[in-house]
Amino acid sequence: MTRRLLFSYLTLAALVLLCLEIPLGFVYSRGERDRVVNAAKDEAESVSAYAALSLSAGRAERDLPARVAHCAERIGGKVVVVDDTGAPLATSHPLSADASRALMSRPGIAAALHGSSTEDVRTSTIGGVEYLSVAAPVGQGVRPEGAVWLTVPTRMVHERVHHVWMLLAAGGLGVLTAVTFVGFGIARWTGRPIRELERATHELAEGGRAEPVTVTKGPPEVRRLAAAFNRTAARLAHLLDSQHAFAGEASHQLKTPLAALRLRLENLEPNVAARGRGSLTAAVTETDRLSRMVEGLLAMARLEEHAATPGPVDVGEACAERHRTWAPLFDRQKVSLVLFAGSVGPVLALPGSVEQILDNLLSNALRASPPATTVTIELRLHVPPRRALRDARPCWVDLHITDEGPGMTAEQRARAFDRFWRAPGAPKGGTGLGLALVQRLAHASGGEASLRAAATGGVDAVVRLPSAEAASGVQRGGREVLALHVAGHLHRAPASQPVHSDSTPRT
Repeated sequence: MTRRLLFSYLTLAALVLLCLEIPLGFVYSRGERDRVVNAAKDEAESVSAYAALSLSAGRAERDLPARVAHCAERIGGKVVVVDDTGAPLATSHPLSADASRALMSRPGIAAALHGSSTEDVRTSTIGGVEYLSVAAPVGQGVRPEGAVWLTVPTRMVHERVHHVWMLLAAGGLGVLTAVTFVGFGIARWTGRPIRELERATHELAEGGRAEPVTVTKGPPEVRRLAAAFNRTAARLAHLLDSQHAFAGEASHQLKTPLAALRLRLENLEPNVAARGRGSLTAAVTETDRLSRMVEGLLAMARLEEHAATPGPVDVGEACAERHRTWAPLFDRQKVSLVLFAGSVGPVLALPGSVEQILDNLLSNALRASPPATTVTIELRLHVPPRRALRDARPCWVDLHITDEGPGMTAEQRARAFDRFWRAPGAPKGGTGLGLALVQRLAHASGGEASLRAAATGGVDAVVRLPSAEAASGVQRGGREVLALHVAGHLHRAPASQPVHSDSTPRT
């Protein structure tokens, strides 16, 4: 903003200077030329009058050369006086015979000898030097007694005009320099609260608490904007604190009575008749479900309260570790769990977020998968095409959790990330918070989460996270795949022959 304001000040000042100095320079140039021309005219008329008096008194040969030489010395030019035939009477400088004969052919002298009432003023070049020439008749009447031809070099005029232009340019540069310093101070003064607002906005956007912005600096409009921002930030912080406090305190307060309720239900089991055992089991199951919901609320409250900065995470190692942890549970449900982990490099994610994402997605996939099916964990590197050599578009790593369950409709997949929403006919045990937590973790890590229809008929849960490496530093040739037994034994196998947890081959 400071640069833009300073540029606008300098542009306005330059336009004003151009509109003032250029006409002033041209006016001065024209005035200086007119002054020189008028001075030459006056000198020509003075010499003409003196020559007329000398001719009438018969002293032309004695007095006229001294007068011509004095005039030429005073104006710094050349003076020639000719008679009515064009022969030189007096000259301020030596003339050759050819130059003397050529005097009659000069337009100014010819016009003066013909009794022109106006002096002939023209600019000519003699010997490579530009001259301003003035011719005036000697004497009055139809037939003048001679003519005076006066030439003045225009070098002095050009030097004076050039000097004035240099002064105008130096003055303009001085004004622009002064405007630069003054404008920079004004721009800094104007933009300081804007920069503070920008800093506070970035802090607020990154999940931190924005410090109050100073409202006593800058223009009145900016001060009012800073005051409104401070009120908005304070209100937002209050609302977030209230929300976090409510979620955390409510979840903590619910854990104790839920534990007591489950204990009382278990203590009732010996005293319940056989026909009431089903209802008691259902009550215990719903209590467990409510406890898991409370844990999910606590996890989301902790995520919103402790906002961290994403850092490099070895997603391949995290997938392998969660595979070893979940393998026994899948084995008990007779569901195969296969991991395909390519050389995708680290990703940018919140600390511990990849493990939580995997836990929630694998839990959903296990509940939705019937026996003798397969759940696949796969990592894929997505490199966008480069349009230019220095294209800085980031690479992404896609984490796929694919099951072979009943699947979901497009409308159900769109609503699956809403809190507490569960698909109709979904298996018991879910709370409706797992996918909401996955989406929140993905967004906090700079990525996104989505559900797609799998080619096997189930759901393909995709979590896209930004890669921590540049595209040139990521190995893209020949995907190396790890296939792991669900029993927890880790070994390498080709991608075309994955190893399943069950011992029978799948069709």
